[in-house]
Amino acid sequence: MPEGHLLHRYAVEQAGALAGRRVRATSPQGRFDADPYDGCRMRTVEAYGKHLFYVFDDARAVHVHLGMRGLFLRYDDPATPPRGGTRLRLATADAAFDLIAPSRCEALDEPELAALRASLGPDPLRDDADEAEAVRRMAAARVPVGAAILDQAVWAGVGNAWRAELLFVTGLHPAARGLGPGGASRLWEAAVRYMALGRDAGQVVSDPSAPDERWVYKRETCRRCGAPVRSWQLAGRTAYACPVDQPEPATG
Repeated sequence: MPEGHLLHRYAVEQAGALAGRRVRATSPQGRFDADPYDGCRMRTVEAYGKHLFYVFDDARAVHVHLGMRGLFLRYDDPATPPRGGTRLRLATADAAFDLIAPSRCEALDEPELAALRASLGPDPLRDDADEAEAVRRMAAARVPVGAAILDQAVWAGVGNAWRAELLFVTGLHPAARGLGPGGASRLWEAAVRYMALGRDAGQVVSDPSAPDERWVYKRETCRRCGAPVRSWQLAGRTAYACPVDQPEPATG
């Protein structure tokens, strides 16, 4: 599933090409009513966690969640025919963006948009993120940190790859509980720093000196110490941890 850094990257790119302009909106697949948006001026494209919001002057906002398989294709020549499975095409005279296989592509009115925003926790990549609230939510979590960090109502935008790498760089085992404000603050600061690198690079970056490498995510051995990486199911996803650099918390 695309994680928050990619959604923010999409938002920056698409806002640069579409915001402030009237767009040509179509649904080649026919599964979205694009007529109310065709010819409308797009005000902005905004990312929040794993969600994208397209805000128009004279129409309801469009909400997109890519889910597990969704993606965007960009064409610098907007005359390029879209794929048959394109849910929504947004185009100007200079570029076209095709949305393919999203889990959600829907029109939202202001109350619905506000409710969705209110359901999400702070996003490490947003300038308006409330750090104190982010720390409070993580410190108050009654589940292991590896489950809390995937909960979009705690923090928005973190997925499984970021979970593995952020917990590694902060030395936290996914099963750890009761971080307290200090541990939660350290984890938030890591999320803000590394996810911004990931947004700019278009991939998960947890080691600036080797941006194409991962410490533990989907690895057999820890890239730092060489210990066998342990993996198991936690919160419905595969968790990864180094037994040396992320000591398992004591039980009992």
